[in-house]
Parts: sequence; structure tokens; C-alpha cells
Amino acid sequence: MGKNEVSRQLGQIAACLELKGENTFRVRAYQNAARAVGAFSDNLAAAATTGELTELKGIGPATLKIIVEILATGKSEMLESLRREIPAGLVDMMQISGLGVTKIRQIHEGLGIDTLSELEAAARDGRLAGLHRFGPKAAANVLRSLEFLMRVSESRLFHHANSEAQALNAALKELPAISDARIVGSIRRRCELIEDMDFVVQSTGPLEELAGQLNSMADVAEFTSQAGAISTIKFTSGSVAHVYAVNPSEAGFQIVRATGNADHLRALAQRAEGLGLEWTSAGIVRDGTTLPCATEEDVYATLDLPWIPPELREGRGEVDAAAQRQLPSLVEPSAIRGFLHCHTDYSDGTSTVRAWAEAARAAGYEYLGITDHSAAARFAGGLYPDAILQQHAEIDEANSEIEDVIILKGVEVDILRDGSLDYTPEIRATFDFVIASLHNGFGQDRETMTARVLRAMDDRHMTIFGHPTGRLLLSREPYPMDLEAIFAKAAELGVAIEINADPQRLDLDWRLVRSATDAGVIISIGADAHNTAGMTNMDLGVGLARKGWLTEDRILNARPVDGFLDHVAQRRAH
Repeated sequence: MGKNEVSRQLGQIAACLELKGENTFRVRAYQNAARAVGAFSDNLAAAATTGELTELKGIGPATLKIIVEILATGKSEMLESLRREIPAGLVDMMQISGLGVTKIRQIHEGLGIDTLSELEAAARDGRLAGLHRFGPKAAANVLRSLEFLMRVSESRLFHHANSEAQALNAALKELPAISDARIVGSIRRRCELIEDMDFVVQSTGPLEELAGQLNSMADVAEFTSQAGAISTIKFTSGSVAHVYAVNPSEAGFQIVRATGNADHLRALAQRAEGLGLEWTSAGIVRDGTTLPCATEEDVYATLDLPWIPPELREGRGEVDAAAQRQLPSLVEPSAIRGFLHCHTDYSDGTSTVRAWAEAARAAGYEYLGITDHSAAARFAGGLYPDAILQQHAEIDEANSEIEDVIILKGVEVDILRDGSLDYTPEIRATFDFVIASLHNGFGQDRETMTARVLRAMDDRHMTIFGHPTGRLLLSREPYPMDLEAIFAKAAELGVAIEINADPQRLDLDWRLVRSATDAGVIISIGADAHNTAGMTNMDLGVGLARKGWLTEDRILNARPVDGFLDHVAQRRAH
């Protein structure tokens, strides 16, 4: 039982308690426990057994008992009991943007609805619009959110799928019938949402022997073999893996073929045709002979192309760019000098200023940007003026005592509904830099939301626009905004647009990263981490940056600290 499942069940308990009308403190206890488990980076089972987990903020004796129970049995009796009391559909409704507990209860009691399918029918036939405080606009929003949920219902977040794929790849390499195994497909391309896991393996013996070993792996619920060389494995967790068995001489070709999306492969096939070659499912053919392609480099060299990074293999011009020797030199994780966007225990984080500084130094960062929430974010324990003074004094003390990393005094301020920024200009000026983000008013229309963001950019203290489109993968669509206008103004004024590396956000979308940089926007990569375990978020952010064709020179926190602060100073002088 992995930590993600434990976190999910704790979150389900919180949702059920909230729907039952339990007191806020009890609900929040399980929400905090779910977050703490989800962010825990060590061995969860070992920490639960020793009681080490109770040292984490958000884990108490009651929640620890449930964690131990889930780890041991796979389920929580408390959650099972709550599920018997509350229709599952009501819990599912909490994923719908704009529906809180009060409205869900109103829908349930007023219309007798307790499933998503019934809710969809009511949104379409007018019954939902007829409820008090709903109306046609609210009903349309619910329907839009329902359609979004249906589209993504079979998908998983990249970091969850990647973690499972890494473990499975290691297990595949241990099988006697396999000499090598590679993760391919959408995971290797670092797509933000993943449906199935794909692997290419080199077999050392008969395919029947390999099939038998695959079928005998732990937790296999269903196994099918197709055309001998392709096996599909469904695990008891519900995950699906496709395993392609290949010979060493064709391994490179099949890895390319199993990694790129359909558009990328189509472009390669067209390139082959232009060179008098044939692109087939078995390999690249010249004059009836299949050419050996043991490595990916062999494949691209046969097509007179340099190797194309997996992140770019989306059929968005990368083959033409490679043919013209104009592929970008993609940013590497080591290029990021500043770790930005992290929350401490002053607001909704669980790590101290000092713990963040020590972790940033250990990770090799040159500087660290602390960015707790501003006072308007009451839901996240936003900082009032006295707390700001206290934190700034603590940062000064840490800077005087900790070498090899510079701690910057940042803040994540709310963009208020009218487009102004939280705090007075005098308070904002006390920070080294300011991330400005939207945390409310999500129901505003496209024109209002766009105007709100454009007005916020007029404030010279705004250094970075945080999680700019507001999407939450698998649960909330982006805000309606005119991004072309926002990118144009950001480029004009020097406001950086953030790639928020929180695994549930990955916002800015990689497709939009190219649009933003084409418009002249500078990009900032922020972890949006709430404890030091979240430092690994930066790897996700860099992966998304690479997928968006980003080079080091387009990234604000790839600059040394003086270059970063010079940008802030130029922005404030604008």
C-alpha cells in the first residue's frame, strides 16, 4: 500500500466528515494528515511503525492509528463506515469546481440526487438551474466541470505514474528473461497526465518464457499477450502496463517508435520517405533490407537527424527543427540556481525557515526564495504585518549563520478581485520579490479575469505571476483568460510568468510555455512546496520547461542571485 493511496483515503475521510456536517477542526485534521502523508518522502510504513510520523505537523495519534490500519489492511474501517452513511456520488461531487458542501447538500436534499450521472441530467434538463442560488450560469458551470471530469477519469498525474513505472521498470530488469528494460511512451515524454505505462524490454530467451515470468509478477490481476511480442498487464491497483519485447538489433527503433506520439512518428515516416527509405513497424527499410538500429541515435542518424530529446517528441515542429540543426539546447536541472516559491510554518507550510535554508544548501542552490501567503489568504494562514517582521528577522539571522545559500524575503500575495495586490505598497516594498497569484473569484468571466490580471501587472512590485492559469490537474480547468494579452503585457513590463511545479498544477501548461516565450516572456520555475520534501517538485518543473522548448537563458531563476535581484530592481523602476 503506497503513500498515495493512504493520502487518498485520509482525504476521503475528511470529505465524508465535511458532508456529514462534522466540526471544522475534525475535518481539517484529516485534510492536514492527507497532505502530510502525500508529501512524506521516506519509508511511510517504517515511520508509522516507529511513531516517527507523529513528529510531522498534521499527524496525531488518531490519524496515525488509521494510517497504520490502511497500511496493514488496505482500508480504513472508519472510511468504510462513512461510505455506508454517505452516497459515494456526493463525495465525487466535491471534485466539481464551484460545488461546496452547502450546495451539494442542497442538491441532494432538493432534487434527491446522489450520483454524478443524475447531476448531469439535472444540469441539462433545467432542474439544477431552478434551485435557489443556482440559475442557468451555475448549472452550465457544473455541466462543464462534469464533462471535464469525465474526460480525465482514466488519467493519472505524471508523478504518481512515473513513481510506479520506475519501480516496475526495476522489477522488470530483475526477471531472468530480460536483459534490459526502458520506460517509454507518455511517461518518457513527461506528459502531465498518463493513462497507461509503456515499456520496451530486450528478451534473452523465448517469448513464451518471458510471458510466463511477466504473468507471475506480484499483484498481477490480468495478463494478455498479443502478437507474441506485446504483453498487457493489469495490476490489482488498476494500473495497466504494456510491455514490448524486442531483439537487441531493433531495440533503438522500437524505443523511438514506442516513445514518440503519433504526430512525431508520422513526421519521421515522412522524413524517411523523402530520403528514399521506408518506415515500417519492424524498422527502417532500404531496398528491401531492414537497417539495424540498436540505439535511438542510430534511428535519427539514419534519417540524417540529431537525437531528439524525448520531451519534444510531440509532432510540434521538432523534426523540422532537427533537420535544420535548430533544436534548442534544453535547460538542465543543474542550471537552476534559485529555489523559489516555498511556504514555511509561518503560513500553510510545515518546514521552518532554517530547515528550508539547510535543504536548499544541501541541494546545491545558490539562493532560496521564501514566499509565504499574504494576509488575504486567510485559508492558508496568511501573514499579518507583525508576522512579517518576525519572519524577516528570522531570515536575517539565518543568513548571518548559514553559509553557501542566500535566503530572499519573498511573498505570495493575493491578486484581489479588483486587480489590486494585497498589502500596502510600503509593506510590499519590504520584500525582495513578490509572486502575485489568484486564489479566489474563479467564477469571473473571461473579460473580468483578464482585466484583473492586467491591472495587477501595473503594480511594479509584482515580480512573478504565480500558477497563472489556475488549473488543477484532474479536478479544475484553467481560468477563462485572454492569455495572448497577458503574455504581451508581461513581456512589455518584465513580469515573469511562473511554471508552477506543484504536481497537481504543472501550470503554465507546456504548450503555453512556447507561446509565452515566443511573445518575449521570461519564465520562472517555482516549486510551490510546503515542506522540504517538496524540493523534488523542481524536477517536475524543469521537465515541463524542457517540454516547452525552454533554454536556460529564458528562465529567471537560472540567473545568479545578483541577476535575479537586478531583474526585480528593473521591474520596480519600470
